[in-house]
Amino acid sequence: MAGRGLVIAAPASGSGKTVLTLGLLRALRERGLGVVAGKSGPDYIDPAFHAAATGAEAANYDAWAMPPARLRAQARAAPGRLLVIEGAMGLFDGAPPDGAGSSADLAAALGLPVILIVDAARQGASVAALAEGFIGHRSDVRVAGLILNRVGSPRHERMLRRALSGLAVPVLGAVGREDALALPSRHLGLVQAGEHPGLEAFLAGAACIVSGCVDLERLAGLAAPITDTGERYRRLDPPGQRVAVAQDAAFGFSYAHMLGDWRASGAEILPFSPLADQAPDPSADAVVLPGGYPELHAGPIAAAERFRAGMQAAAARGALIQGECGGYMVLGRGLIDAEGQRHRMLGLLGLETSFAERRLHLGYRRIEALPGGPVTGRFRGHEFHYATTLRAEGEPAFRMRDAEGEDLGPAGLRHERIIGSFAHLIDRD
Repeated sequence: MAGRGLVIAAPASGSGKTVLTLGLLRALRERGLGVVAGKSGPDYIDPAFHAAATGAEAANYDAWAMPPARLRAQARAAPGRLLVIEGAMGLFDGAPPDGAGSSADLAAALGLPVILIVDAARQGASVAALAEGFIGHRSDVRVAGLILNRVGSPRHERMLRRALSGLAVPVLGAVGREDALALPSRHLGLVQAGEHPGLEAFLAGAACIVSGCVDLERLAGLAAPITDTGERYRRLDPPGQRVAVAQDAAFGFSYAHMLGDWRASGAEILPFSPLADQAPDPSADAVVLPGGYPELHAGPIAAAERFRAGMQAAAARGALIQGECGGYMVLGRGLIDAEGQRHRMLGLLGLETSFAERRLHLGYRRIEALPGGPVTGRFRGHEFHYATTLRAEGEPAFRMRDAEGEDLGPAGLRHERIIGSFAHLIDRD
């Protein structure tokens, strides 16, 4: 039986869609519905919360970086279940200059309806103009329902519902201003799900609040079937047949679709934890250090001697070693934390980075591997970090352009079969 799906979006960031999505996911699961979640865009953090809420792995759906065939194949991967995809930023916000890759683009590509979460905290009758504008903005995007968030009182709710009563789109619920619907955050977004000690209690509380405020049966009934168009796409090639992947609180940013592609190609994934001072499996012919928060764990990483020795041994035997963002910094010689203290890193690349003076680097990237390196091909990806590069000595690894096509020049470093950059690879270009 074909699955069904819908997209949860909002007019703007900060509308509360993440916590309401988590509440909806857990509440739908508690009602016995088979539910699976996704996240629009390149966000690593929200899918881990989605997985905790549903008990099933959550995938990224990136309409800028992924081909439509992959998006549709991922959406079909859970037949008979309800797919709930959380949008990113505002519904029509995407990459410059024209908003390509927005949650609206994703909804249109998959043919899924949108449930719009409206932050009504400072609105009265004007909410109707806002909702009407979003409902009619694009003919290929169907806003099927509204959820009002941060409603101040029963009187406020009546005012809002009255203003919206002339629209053809139903109000599915109204959620009050709830202190319980809050999650701690840090510089790259929410504190990771695995670091949240009270996550299960939060999810249960959010589900209870949402169940009492939102018509869940009507919401689920608005989901549209996910159709099979028969399209195919080319999977991402694994970097080796036995791939050691760092996975812990410092290296938590791995895409489920990428690991899935590697497994589907016959590769074996061998997780290890640098924070637990574990070395990569000595039989691995590739080692991947994903992004994450090494700047918050720089001391333990610097002191992890078994990890250091294992990485040096991997380099000596010619294993391909690849680092992305945080993993790239750990491949370098040193990392200066926010307090100005330098920590010795692996020294496999001639890189020095610092968080003493933070500078935001953010945006989609078109990435071309330079000839002669251990990685080949063209990719789409993104960059999101606050690190400053103090020194980068060696051969560049990639050439990059931003989403508008502007040439950003050479990027990253490579040495023999060791390669890294600040970019996170998402898919082929």
